[in-house]
Amino acid sequence: MLEQIQNFKTYLLIEKKYSHNTIESYERDLKKLMEFTHKSPSELHEEDMHAYLKYLSEQGLDERSISRNISCLKSFYKFLLIDHVVSESPLENIEIPKLRKTLPHVLSEEEVNALLDIPLNDAFSYRNKAMLELLYATGIRVSELVNLTRNDIDLENALLRTIGKGSKERIVPIGEYAIRYLSIYLLEYRSQLLKRDYNDYLFLNNHGKKLTRQGFFKIMKERAKEAGIKKELSPHTLRHSFATHLLNHGADLRSIQELLGHSDISTTQIYTHVSNDHLKENYQEFHPHGE
Repeated sequence: MLEQIQNFKTYLLIEKKYSHNTIESYERDLKKLMEFTHKSPSELHEEDMHAYLKYLSEQGLDERSISRNISCLKSFYKFLLIDHVVSESPLENIEIPKLRKTLPHVLSEEEVNALLDIPLNDAFSYRNKAMLELLYATGIRVSELVNLTRNDIDLENALLRTIGKGSKERIVPIGEYAIRYLSIYLLEYRSQLLKRDYNDYLFLNNHGKKLTRQGFFKIMKERAKEAGIKKELSPHTLRHSFATHLLNHGADLRSIQELLGHSDISTTQIYTHVSNDHLKENYQEFHPHGE
């Protein structure tokens, strides 16, 4: 099964153009199935899958994680069918449950300003300022942020080039605040973070290597705590805030879809619900009979 998983990973990378993070997630799910069943894919039946999904539920996995597992397994068996490794899929009659769409956590504009009001006194503080300003200015994903190189930033034209999901390239404009602090970081402070091993990544950690998604989220949480922000955060909080604030200020949904790199506008439409909640809060607060 390990060999088949490896072949599947190659297929996802080359044929489907999935991101490395998604492929690693699929690999973890498949190895978890392998450890549970101790069977080869051709030996597994529908009853085995039901037993495995029950096991995942008993382990405390939420609906979203279980749905991802089912999606992964369906894709794996579709690949095995194409490759003639199996003659049928044990997931043929197992459906992916429909999930309730949860509204993303967003920060208010005041909270974003507090988050970005970073005391600047060393290379790390200038890096964090440039990084958070850039994330809020462009709405790119954290995985896209940490993979940026210096060549992906055009300071003169205030543009950013990134490769999103499905290896799709997009060009995103950068606001003046982000350009200002990116310029300072690049010209004066980034070289201080470099160690003996040279690399071209835009944002570096204290070892002079590429900052990871986990490293970024740790920085963001620490900064939120310093700013007195008590809301629940996720790595995409600034991305969600970017989209919601654009919508609140009159940007059209299609433009926001392009900026975020969503292939389907229905993904972007969730921000209209967040924006409607914002309008409702304002109505209740400021209308004389709003309560």
